[in-house]
Formats: sequence, structure tokens, C-alpha cells
Amino acid sequence: MTAIHVTSWDETDGQGPRALFVHNIFTWGSDDLYGFAAQRPLAGRHRLLLVDRRGYGRSPATGRGDFETDADDLVGLLGAPHHGRGGREGTAHLVGHGNGGVIAMLAAARRPDLVRSLTLIQPSAFTAAAGHPTVAAMLERVAESAPGDLPESVTPREFLRASTEGIGLPLPEPTPRRLRAVATSMRERPIWEAHVPLEPLRSAPWPTLVVCGTWEDAPELYRRHVGEPLMACAETLTGALGARLLRVPGFYPHTQQPDTVNAALDEFWTS
Repeated sequence: MTAIHVTSWDETDGQGPRALFVHNIFTWGSDDLYGFAAQRPLAGRHRLLLVDRRGYGRSPATGRGDFETDADDLVGLLGAPHHGRGGREGTAHLVGHGNGGVIAMLAAARRPDLVRSLTLIQPSAFTAAAGHPTVAAMLERVAESAPGDLPESVTPREFLRASTEGIGLPLPEPTPRRLRAVATSMRERPIWEAHVPLEPLRSAPWPTLVVCGTWEDAPELYRRHVGEPLMACAETLTGALGARLLRVPGFYPHTQQPDTVNAALDEFWTS
């Protein structure tokens, strides 16, 4: 098994319950722009483990990212022995954002016995919500483009610009680490090919929290093509899993509204 990098933030001397965070595209675990840097205050009561998926952050390179392989990596981390006064050995709270939410769902469905709770921040579980008209329209759009049709001449820098400035978002600084993350995202297996078995999640003994932005202030193109399908996914999964739904202003809940999201996570984990 390829060893992936995990950033550990812990102010509990190793005694707090573990919480594993799985990031989205264009980022890595501890990234302060799109990752989970703003969740660091939770380390006062919990042992935070921020995963760098293969090809991201400080994890080894990969030929092509695949959510199935990432889920295998996550199951391995979930099953690692852990002794602490805050929880059962070998279990952890699980948090995933975007594509990382799908990976968290796949891992939790495979080994629900290793999970204490599941939090999904705007999960891109489109096939699980394919019956929603907004998601169905999105899936129809992406089906018109064959996988891998991105011209090889497109560079990560160009792709980053098109994916941010091209839809009305500010362009992040194209650092080597950012461009590496973008290059990995460009080669990932499309997330709409993931089929998440919902029954193991629905019947699990632990609770699920879904977090979603309200998107009213997002750039129009970004809201229409990304935000609306993600909101539809969040609503559909909330009903399908019997989950609790938290709506917060903005379109990147854990970075734009960290105090609200952190308070919700702390309450969710300790209750």
C-alpha cells in the first residue's frame, strides 16, 4: 500500500477522539485556501488527521487519481489502532469535502464499524442524487464530453485560471504545490462515475451531518453549474440517509464560515 501523508493536529496528548478529514480537488489537507486549515481550533478537544490524497500535498505521485483507491487508503487509516479516552480503539469521526465527501462515503460504506460519525461538506455524490432534475441535467452535460478529452496542451496553470477566473472566482497564487494539485485533479477519474451504496450508510448506528452553503452570493456561472447541483446533492442525501442538514452562507462553508462549521462539528462529535 502506498503511504499517504497525513497532517496531525492534536492538543490532547493523543487522548482525544480521532477525526479524519478528506479534501476536495485543487487542494490538500492543511491548505488554508480550500483545505481544512480553518478547522485547526478543533484540535483542542480532538485529534485531527488531515489526509493528503495521492498526488496531492506531500503524498506520493499517482498516475491517475481514483476515488476507489483513495477509499482503500482511508479504510487503512480508519483501521489504524488508536487508544484514547475519547473513543473506541480503531474508530474515528470522518469528514469529507466535495470529492472527498464521496471518498468518505465509500470508505464508511465498506467499514461502518470503523466510523463514529460522518460529516459531508457539499459532497459531489452526483450518481446518488441522479433522480434530482438539477443533478440529472448536470450529468447529461458531462456525458456529452468523453472522459479524457482535455487537450494535452492545456497546462495546470491554464486549467487553474479557467476554473477560477473563468467562472468569476479569484485566481489563487499558482505555487508549485497548487499546480501539482491542479495537475492531479485534471487526471482524476470523474467523480460522477462513483456509485456509493447508500444502504450501509443509512443503516449504520452512527449519525450523519450534511453541510451546504446557500450560494446566493456566488458568481453566477459558478452557482449555476456547480452550486445548484451540489445543493441538490446535499438535500437528496439528507433525506436518503436520515441525516441532519446544516446550511451556512457562502459557497465554501468550512473556509468562509469556519466558526459556524467548527461549532457544529464540535457539538456533533461530542453529542
